[in-house]
Amino acid sequence: MTAFGLTCLTSLTCLTGPAVTASAYAADRPPSHPSEPLPLERLFDNRAVSDDARPAEADFDGAGNSLSAQDLSAAGWTRGRALDFDGARLRWPDRAPGEPDNVRADGQHVRLNGRGDAVSFLVAATSPDGPGTEVSGSGLVRYADGSSSPYVLRAPDWQGGPLATKAVALPHVNQRDGGQHVAKAKLYAVTVPAVRGRDIVSVTLPADPGPQGDLHVFAASVRSGAPGWTGTWSASTAGYPSVGTWRDQTMRLVVHTSAGGPQARVRLENTFASAPVRIGAASVAVQGEGASARERPVPLRFGGRAGVSVPAGAQAFSDPVGFEVLADTNLLVSIHLPEPVAAAPVHSEALQQSYLSEAGSGDRTGEPDGTAYTRALHMWPLLTGVDVRGGPGSVVTLGNSITDGVKSTPGANARWPDVLAGRLLDGGRDPAVPAYGVLNHGISANRIVSDRYPGDGISTDTGGVSAQHRLERDVLGQTGVRTLVLFEGINDVRWGATSDEVIAGMRAIADRARERGLRVVGATITPCGGYPDCTPEVDARRTAVNAFVRHSGGAFDAVLDFDRVLRDPARPERMRADYDSGDHLHPGDAGLRALGESVDLRALVP
Repeated sequence: MTAFGLTCLTSLTCLTGPAVTASAYAADRPPSHPSEPLPLERLFDNRAVSDDARPAEADFDGAGNSLSAQDLSAAGWTRGRALDFDGARLRWPDRAPGEPDNVRADGQHVRLNGRGDAVSFLVAATSPDGPGTEVSGSGLVRYADGSSSPYVLRAPDWQGGPLATKAVALPHVNQRDGGQHVAKAKLYAVTVPAVRGRDIVSVTLPADPGPQGDLHVFAASVRSGAPGWTGTWSASTAGYPSVGTWRDQTMRLVVHTSAGGPQARVRLENTFASAPVRIGAASVAVQGEGASARERPVPLRFGGRAGVSVPAGAQAFSDPVGFEVLADTNLLVSIHLPEPVAAAPVHSEALQQSYLSEAGSGDRTGEPDGTAYTRALHMWPLLTGVDVRGGPGSVVTLGNSITDGVKSTPGANARWPDVLAGRLLDGGRDPAVPAYGVLNHGISANRIVSDRYPGDGISTDTGGVSAQHRLERDVLGQTGVRTLVLFEGINDVRWGATSDEVIAGMRAIADRARERGLRVVGATITPCGGYPDCTPEVDARRTAVNAFVRHSGGAFDAVLDFDRVLRDPARPERMRADYDSGDHLHPGDAGLRALGESVDLRALVP
């Protein structure tokens, strides 16, 4: 989590009048806590959720306000429900409305078990300071060998915090007097680092933050980091547009692998949604011609079942299936949507034709023949990842439209990360460089400093939330990630961000990634002279950011000088003509190939 200073929608004071004091929050806190770690639910000391008919039975914030049980149920967040976020599984408390369902952090010892790269918490803050407030505190992760590691847990205010990083946003706040305020009540899934390879036995929650307010913890778990798996394909959720309502039909999505393996699983995400989405069935196959599979598709299951309901904001992984995934190959991932879907989380710039059956045509996931798929899709809805068993792990490329491949030849897999993936698979590659999977997390129009899409609600903008706000989901929570390549910033300097703001954002991303044990490679921003808004002032800001990237003083583990690769030596503010797609901002196929071929593969190795 980083800066949360976004414009908020409501505040505690607008609901309750004068700010409540810290003593009001702590009045019923137990005077002491057991020294031995206990399961989190045995430490619950606060009631956050009320039935709409009995709102006075809960008091989340010390001022009589609470979450609506009916809103939670409508979002798919039902009692005891397992919720997957960023590769971690958290369980919503199995408590009835009005029962204790969260703990206010005050140094409690929480029993946890597992080995992984992080500890994940489902949290929210209640603060007397209201809008924009972040409550934080320091705690410890404790290991079986007697060692410990410190962490800082940060949580935004449940009403004033940002929509861009929330796990879920609920439409109402229940008030003690029986009223219901129309507001966005938000909960957050956040992670803190753990030492890889050590067995975790407990966490000590932060001490009482005092006048800041309260840190409320609803759930905690160890994120395993998916040992034994490698991400072979991935895409970022860029927005939540209307899709015109899909009814009882099947999508057949075409994706291109990087690494191969003997087993597969897929990841579906209901990012930014306010309601669950029902998956009736899913399958995977190697693409033959168009929507047709080479062989009969292999059915996927979710917890042993043919389908799954994915709650608002959450994700779902399919069970591992014995399906030989070949490297550098097109797959068909088919998804049946049995219930109406009016809007969906999508990656909009797929640059790949996928397919959709007609409304009412039912489950076509098992058909090798593609004749049922009569409509074309040029985006990737719901599907965000394909993983393979084994392999050395993955490289994530975090970027904007140039990484996304805009202006490359559709269907040709000519993006620069595709070129990089091919080099990593090449039999003549450097034997010291593992054959990593490559996960493309470029989003067209994306920025480092600010959000294009606000992170909630149906929108026509699919430029995504900022690179800082999507870092946990699109990098830290990716399967088998070992290295991050950060190639962003041109949209920031074109749209008014100062070079200092961009540099600060880059530093924050690099610091968070390195805290999690990742190697971080920075790339310089490529030139855009000749594009309508690429003025001399923009180029000056770009040049200042590039000077930082090249001489960052240790912010990056390695640097890729993409600016030097693409620029015209005679006019360094412009791209070489033979690399230019024609719009002077985006490289064409030749320029993208030059970027992919310029990467020093050893720079990717931790």
